[in-house]
Amino acid sequence: MSGQQLIREIGSSGVAASAVGLGTWAIGGWMWGGTDEAESISAIQASLDAGVTLIDTAPAYGLGRSEEIVGKALAGRRDKAVIATKCGLVWHTDKGKHFFDQDGKPVHRYLGRDAIFHEVEESLRRLGTNYIDLYITHWQDPTTPIEETMRALEDLKTSGKIRAIGASNVSADELKAYISAGGLDAIQERFSIIDREIEADLLPLTGANGIATLSYSSLALGLLSGAIGPERVFSGDDQRRDNPRFSVANREKALAFATAIRPVADKHRASIAQTVIAWTLAQPGVTFALCGARNPAQAIDNARAGTIRLDAEDQSAIDAAISAKLTDMDR
Repeated sequence: MSGQQLIREIGSSGVAASAVGLGTWAIGGWMWGGTDEAESISAIQASLDAGVTLIDTAPAYGLGRSEEIVGKALAGRRDKAVIATKCGLVWHTDKGKHFFDQDGKPVHRYLGRDAIFHEVEESLRRLGTNYIDLYITHWQDPTTPIEETMRALEDLKTSGKIRAIGASNVSADELKAYISAGGLDAIQERFSIIDREIEADLLPLTGANGIATLSYSSLALGLLSGAIGPERVFSGDDQRRDNPRFSVANREKALAFATAIRPVADKHRASIAQTVIAWTLAQPGVTFALCGARNPAQAIDNARAGTIRLDAEDQSAIDAAISAKLTDMDR
């Protein structure tokens, strides 16, 4: 059954957005073999036109490149979008803990008050806006108390520069610390048909505390889209090139899974990717599903997933296909 675009609340913030969100990691180019700015802008605008309001980005996606592209795409349309961006991966200081190098720059995990206030101004500038709807700590910083981080975020919320507070890539203990420290509205975590670890530890906490959950890699970097065959070659700095998850054997399993759920997809006149995204949104505790797109066709395809409502029979069929086709995948 299909309906209107599914809209959900971001915790208790009063901010609502489409349950399907556009993830813009790939649009930043880094670890995805580069980017085409014109195509990326068209993809973002196509998402808005198709009813997707949630646009997720981060400074670390191409050292500001993704945010700049999002800003260009939303020029004159800012009021149509709910922007989520992040803080905590910094290259303007060597405080905190070194995480990785990008384009020759050392990037640190640092969530001190000074860095958060610096980062939010940089993000506002790149995005061409004066407020951020959802501001998320990207990766956790073991050198800064969560209480300090939350005080800084709450001060930004009080000032009107952000509207909601989120945290990403957290452990259960870190999530408990955020909950104790203040008003957390959302978490953003990896979750997909083949990545369900948060069901055991994080989702019970979010459910008990009214916190929204944004899933990222909802299509497992495209593996579950039904579009990546065993013959596909990944080149350049594409992170999937040497990833065991994208072995030929795994891609064959993913295609077998796609074949198995084809009757469900056909019932809804949907693509495999749309069906997988709809399954994700039907899981208890999962509020939003972030899905990448690098061109308008992909963006439009993802957007329609938010109009699909799977029934109990559909979900049982998909669960059976998961058990039959996706066991023992390489990690």
